[in-house]
Amino acid sequence: MMLTRMYRERDFLRQNGEVDKPDPWRPAFVRDYGRIIHSASFRRLQGKTQVFPGHESDFFRNRLTHSLEVAQIAEGIADRLNHVYKTHIGNVEIDSRLCAAAGLIHDIGHPPFGHNGERALDEKMRMYGGFEGNAQTLRILSRLEKKAKYKNPKDGDSRAGMNLCFRTLGSILKYDFEIPFERPDDSKPKKGYYASEANIVEEIKRNVIGERKLPEGRKFKTVECAIMDIADDIAYSVYDLEDSLKAGFLTPASILSTDHELLKRVAKVVTEQLKDDVGEPVTEAQVHSKLFDVFGDIFSFEKSKTLGDNDERKQDDIANFVSVMQASRDLNMDAGNRMKLSSELVHEFINDVVLTKNEELPALSIVKLKKETRIKVEVLKQYTYLSTIYSNRVKLGEYRGTELVSDIFDALQKKNGYLLMPDDVRRLVQDADGEALKARHICDFVAGMTDRYAVEFWARLRSDSAESMFKPI
Repeated sequence: MMLTRMYRERDFLRQNGEVDKPDPWRPAFVRDYGRIIHSASFRRLQGKTQVFPGHESDFFRNRLTHSLEVAQIAEGIADRLNHVYKTHIGNVEIDSRLCAAAGLIHDIGHPPFGHNGERALDEKMRMYGGFEGNAQTLRILSRLEKKAKYKNPKDGDSRAGMNLCFRTLGSILKYDFEIPFERPDDSKPKKGYYASEANIVEEIKRNVIGERKLPEGRKFKTVECAIMDIADDIAYSVYDLEDSLKAGFLTPASILSTDHELLKRVAKVVTEQLKDDVGEPVTEAQVHSKLFDVFGDIFSFEKSKTLGDNDERKQDDIANFVSVMQASRDLNMDAGNRMKLSSELVHEFINDVVLTKNEELPALSIVKLKKETRIKVEVLKQYTYLSTIYSNRVKLGEYRGTELVSDIFDALQKKNGYLLMPDDVRRLVQDADGEALKARHICDFVAGMTDRYAVEFWARLRSDSAESMFKPI
């Protein structure tokens, strides 16, 4: 049986009912792509940290360049699936530009200073719905971005954000879960969407899958969202590693000679992350094997020429050691070698993406990486995270970000804190009905800051060398 249509008319409807101009050369998803590119929230990603702070080097990726890479990889995955599975899906192709759009916006809700800023804001918002990056992404797209409004307010809010198509909004709903409003304990926030956007999520589902009910135990996740999710994992696993090699935090030699304790930690985290996909523990030996798959070929080993002479064997061992260290250093120092490795890995991973078609609901067709490749991607991702992002040098800089975000939030939440905000945010806070909504508006403002803007804003509050009062807030 052939798949029914991949896209229905209702996929192209917009939040506030806006009807697109009839330009045959500019379909709805292409129009959405343009709205994203031209939005302020997207531009601000250039000032948000990926792994290393932007002021350290122009080479390192930021959230904007990461998002561009995810978009390109997602588009490439869709193009390949359309080609490889053409005989199975016929003319029911996945829209690759929609997948690219999902890649552009998947991180748009990240606050300044990455996960540290996220933790700081979540702590402040714990009794008001928490803070979570994916939930903030949907809130920005459907509420905060100043592109469109409703004729009549919905849920007490007239803002319609970028006013994207419902299918485009569906492409970033990675977690089909409404975050509880109150969380009195110290548990981590579950990933999902805020209660304030719950009705918008229901609209998305209703327009994408119609009145059909999801199978028992199945969560809503569109095929484009699944592709974006894989592209994000690929970009993390490859390009964060490339940045870490460039920075000298990691070398091929240090990776292959990783101590037992780190291998154990990586295996534990990978097992936890893949429990639903793999279903069995990932061992330390598997972790090391995957690392060797990536870096083993760059070394050339020569067996000792003489087995009976200790001096000659020692000379051969030393020669091999020198060769290994040179090869390891070359990958760190040579941009061409690093880029070649990254390119080969991305190509390998894209080629191992498989599609399982959903005959009844094409929009929810399943896209996954092959099992062994999924493990390899997760190993690279978690190894880089645990060895680099958790290193003392990186954490020392991040600590300031956590404290800084908390300090700004506290200042703005005080009785007359609204006086410190831009005029449009000030009005929202003044008009807010209750402490919860007031806190959410403050959170939206702080979350939208770039790293540098947050530092400058804090300096106006605390530093002896504050910015000029004539510089706009």
